[in-house]
Amino acid sequence: MWSICKKEFNQFFSNLTGYIAIILFLLVNGIFLYMLPDSSIFEYGFASLDKFFSLAPWVLLFLVPAITMRSLSEEFKAGTFEILKTKPLTAWQIVGGKYAAVLLVILIVIIPTFIYIVTIKTLSSTGTIDTGGIAGSYLGLFLLAAVFAGISLCCSSFTSNAVVAFLISVFACIIFYFGFTAISSLPVFKGKWDYYIEMLGIDFHYRSISRGVLDSRDLLYFASIVFLALTITVKNISKK
Repeated sequence: MWSICKKEFNQFFSNLTGYIAIILFLLVNGIFLYMLPDSSIFEYGFASLDKFFSLAPWVLLFLVPAITMRSLSEEFKAGTFEILKTKPLTAWQIVGGKYAAVLLVILIVIIPTFIYIVTIKTLSSTGTIDTGGIAGSYLGLFLLAAVFAGISLCCSSFTSNAVVAFLISVFACIIFYFGFTAISSLPVFKGKWDYYIEMLGIDFHYRSISRGVLDSRDLLYFASIVFLALTITVKNISKK
């Protein structure tokens, strides 16, 4: 499994793709957080990263599918998947290796944003910040990206076209992130099933963890979605 992970990771950073992904993530967040008046932390009035943690999921909705879209679809298209299947690896080891590589890339993308913590600490009048809340928000952001990675990897296993895989992944991530919240707000569910329907969405659990409170139900939810997505992926590649 680790050989697959190492291969995928090195391949991602063997060209400009990996570096462009990191630069774009930091650039987009930097523009919104420091330059645009409506979302600037300088105009917010509080030494908080709430603006960043509200914006980052939108960027990850497109960034994570872009990272994973070639993971399996390109293998199918190039015919290298047949060679991969001849290796002494199980389907779970192949999928697990590719998924671990994506998580490592996501981690490298997120780590440079720690500079934002230094920024708001400098802006704080007391020189202190809500460390616990920020740590919880970063954990929630990583878990959110991990779920997006699982869903996107699953979508990549359905097609040999990387562009199609990207579009399907973005659509699926949007549905899982916003769809259930939108459905729960329909008048027919108000006061009856709205809370339970909203609980099915990723946004509900992401906001819960972002408050700095670790709830086992939120962790179980994220783990379940990832496991389900990877299980479907394994079944798909086992049929190839």
